[in-house]
Amino acid sequence: MLVRFALKNFLSFGKQKEFHFLPNTRLKTLQDHLYHFEGVDLLKLTALYGANGAGKSNLVHGLELLQELVINGEIPQKLKNGQFKFQQDKTNTPQVLAIEFIQQSTAFYYAIELKNGIIITEELYQSGLGKKEDILIFERKTNTSNKTSLLFSKDFEKSKKNQMLKEILLQEFIKSEKPILKLLANRDSKELQIVKKALDWFENTLQIITPSSRIGYLPHWLDNDKKFRKYFKDLVCTFHVGIRDIVIEKEKIETFFGSDDKEDLDVVLRDLESSKHNVLPLERGINIVKEKAEVLVKTLHFKHENAQGSEALFNLQEESDGTVRLLDFIPAFRELILEQKVYIIDEIERSLHPLLIKELVSKFSLDNNTKGQLLFTTHESNLLDQEIFRQDEIWFAEKDETGNTDIYSLNTFKGEHKTIDIQKGYLSGRYRAIPFLGNLQDLNWHNDDTEE
Repeated sequence: MLVRFALKNFLSFGKQKEFHFLPNTRLKTLQDHLYHFEGVDLLKLTALYGANGAGKSNLVHGLELLQELVINGEIPQKLKNGQFKFQQDKTNTPQVLAIEFIQQSTAFYYAIELKNGIIITEELYQSGLGKKEDILIFERKTNTSNKTSLLFSKDFEKSKKNQMLKEILLQEFIKSEKPILKLLANRDSKELQIVKKALDWFENTLQIITPSSRIGYLPHWLDNDKKFRKYFKDLVCTFHVGIRDIVIEKEKIETFFGSDDKEDLDVVLRDLESSKHNVLPLERGINIVKEKAEVLVKTLHFKHENAQGSEALFNLQEESDGTVRLLDFIPAFRELILEQKVYIIDEIERSLHPLLIKELVSKFSLDNNTKGQLLFTTHESNLLDQEIFRQDEIWFAEKDETGNTDIYSLNTFKGEHKTIDIQKGYLSGRYRAIPFLGNLQDLNWHNDDTEE
C-alpha cells in the first residue's frame, strides 16, 4: 500500500510537495474506503484534478522514474535532466524523491537525493508510520570528494562477516551514480532479507499506467486463465463496444513467420529464451509462447456481430483507441479488487466516454470487498461526486506564479458540507486548479492570415 510520496526539484515540482493516502479522521463519509494497516488507516481511492500543464502527470512521472531507478539499478536519464527549470541555484539544489509504503505488513520509508547525477543520499528505513521510531535498514552517503560511506542496522554491523561484505560492496560494487537497493536485496545476508520485501513492492505491487502503456501478455493470460477470461469477456461485453466474444488464435511459430523470415525468427527465439515466464510480446495482441517443447504464436481477436447477425473477427489493431484503452484497464481493476496492488493511472479518461469512466470508478468505489489502491489524474468533472469520493480523496494540482506545482486536497477547504455540489464548485473556480481562459472574443486571429 502507498502511504505518501514526496518530490522536490523535479519537473514542475521546484519546492518539496507531498501526496498521501492518509484520511481525515473527522470525516465519517464512505467509511468502507478506509483500509487498516499496522495501526494506520489508508484511503483506497484518489482523483487528482488540475488544468493542462499544472503538473498532474509530473507526479506520476516522478513515481514512474523512482520505480525505474530502483528496478534497473540506474538513474534514468529523464530524472537527471528533469530538474525544475526555474531553479535559481541549479548546481547546488538537490533533487529529492521519497516514498513511504507498506509491503506484506512491513512499513518502509525509502528516499533518494541526487545532485548533478550523483547520489548524495540513499536510505531505507523500516517506518514507524509516525507511531514508533523508524528503524534503519541502510543509509549510503556520498561526500564532496565523491567518496561513499555505508551504514547498516545495528544487528548487521555487529557481524564480522557482514563487515567484510560491507567493505567488498564499497570497494567493488557501489558507485556514486548508481542506487543500491536492488544490489542489497540480492545479497545473502540474513539482515538484508527485509530489503527484498521493499524491492518486491516496486517490482510487483506498484503498477503505473500511462496513456502509452500497453499490456504485453494479454493473449497468453486470457488463454491460460479461465477465470480471468470469463471476467474479461463478461466485463467487455457489458460496455456495448460491439464485442461479443474473445478468440485466441494459436499457430506454430514457423507457420507464422514463414520460410523467408528465418533471421527474424532466430532473433525472436533468442529473446524468448531470456524472457520472463517463457512469454514474449511481439506486437499488440500477439504473444510468442513456449509451452512444453513447442513454441506458439497466440493472437487475440474479438468477435463482432452486426444487426443482421453477421460475425467478423477483429484484431487489436482494428479496434478503436477507446476500446483498446478500456481493455488495458480491465486487468487493472480486477487486480485492484482481488490483490493489494497500487495502481497509478495517468489521464484515466483518455479516449473513453465520461459515462463509461464514471461507471468503472463508481463500481470500484462502492465495492466493499476491494483490496487495492487507485490514484488517477483526470480532467473529467463528471466524476466529482461525493457518493463516489470522500472529500480527502479529491486532490488538485495548480501552478503558482513562480512555475511551481502545488498539490492539495479538497479536504483543506473548510466548511464543505457532504451534500455540496463539488462539480459545480470546481467548474466555477471555487477550488482553483482550472485553466485561466483569455477572452477569445478579443483574439483577432483572422488578422494573422490577412495579407497587407
